[in-house]
Amino acid sequence: MVERTLAGSRIRERRIAQGVRQADLAEDVGISPSYLNLIEHNKRRIGGKLLQALAQRLEVEPALLAEGAEQAVIARLGNVAARLGEEIGMAESTAFAGRFPNWANLMIRAGRRIDELERTVETLTDRLTHDPHLAATLHEVLSTVTAIRSTASILSDTREIEPEWRDRFHRNINEDAARLADGAQALVGFLDGAGDAQSEVSSPQEEVAGFLSAYGWHFPALEEARAHAAETYLNGATQLRSASALAIAGKYLECYADDARQMPLAELRRVVAEIGAEPLALATHFGVDLAAMMRRLATLPELGLGLVICDASGTMLYSKPADGFTIPRFGAMCPLWPLFQALSRPMMPLAQTVAQPGRGGMSETVFEAYAVAQPVLSAGYGQEPLMEATMLIAPAPVERSAAQIRPIGASCRICPRETCAARREPSIVSSRL
Repeated sequence: MVERTLAGSRIRERRIAQGVRQADLAEDVGISPSYLNLIEHNKRRIGGKLLQALAQRLEVEPALLAEGAEQAVIARLGNVAARLGEEIGMAESTAFAGRFPNWANLMIRAGRRIDELERTVETLTDRLTHDPHLAATLHEVLSTVTAIRSTASILSDTREIEPEWRDRFHRNINEDAARLADGAQALVGFLDGAGDAQSEVSSPQEEVAGFLSAYGWHFPALEEARAHAAETYLNGATQLRSASALAIAGKYLECYADDARQMPLAELRRVVAEIGAEPLALATHFGVDLAAMMRRLATLPELGLGLVICDASGTMLYSKPADGFTIPRFGAMCPLWPLFQALSRPMMPLAQTVAQPGRGGMSETVFEAYAVAQPVLSAGYGQEPLMEATMLIAPAPVERSAAQIRPIGASCRICPRETCAARREPSIVSSRL
């Protein structure tokens, strides 16, 4: 009963919120009012065309009404309670979510906001260590202060200085003071923008990440195959400051448009509602390669799936965060991710249940990670192809035993797993966590 407690309740809540009568909704979707009443009281399952019709009439994504989504709601309520130091049983969470779905969603959003703030703190901590812009600015400030002090010391300690040399020293102090002011202003701008962990990006990849994040990794004009859609997005992208970033983003949008042509949005959502978001099964249905299917699933906002792509060197090319799965902004990623295992097994699909450490004393967060490494370019006959690995990150749909879960982290620098054999450096947060 737990797995379908909320499906009918969500439909009823949405219908009432829109002021739609039960009889009118039943007529619009082609069922009897009595059957809809059974659905709303969680006594009948729904799926397929009926689910699509209800979702379209209620102006909501099918995934938000689908049975099984309540498991994630209940699990997230439990995580929020654990963050606040409370232990709430499954039955209580289920009853609360069923009776007060809006309050349950509010609690989940509050929990996500806490996660976002903690991720910002961790990102800024890592950024203070690795950000090349900050390091260069600090070096410039210290060098300028040293130069001013040296010049001032000469002027102070030397009684007789030729007017020509004195003027030169004064000019040097004036120029160094201007450099110091510029460096200090840059630091102030950096720290003023510290509330935004994505501000002051320092690489083309991060500019592209900011651009994609601004659109939620979903581009409606490309879905509709509008003419010159990619150019329109790129021309209005304030995040793309460098030519390299523009080139990378253009290549991504080209790939996005190609994926959208092969897997049309309406058809994809219909099939996902019927068989779920299992990438290998969907790739088989659409007749596409697994990496393309993973990329496509990550563009559906309602699924909230994460995506990481790296090249054969392990360098991250693209990253889309998943709720609760930490992806470092600077520094190396955890070597235990299936993403890197796939590189050693080209063309072999991998699926693994993984767990990242929880935040603020919370229990570990469990995910299903799907990965594959595929060639993206061949130099010619007899030449080794260039490989690219893709990993899709999804919340674990069912509970797993400890033996079925592989402990991983985000990166060694912010991972509290002190006994991990893959650790490269001490964690800066292990004592806190």
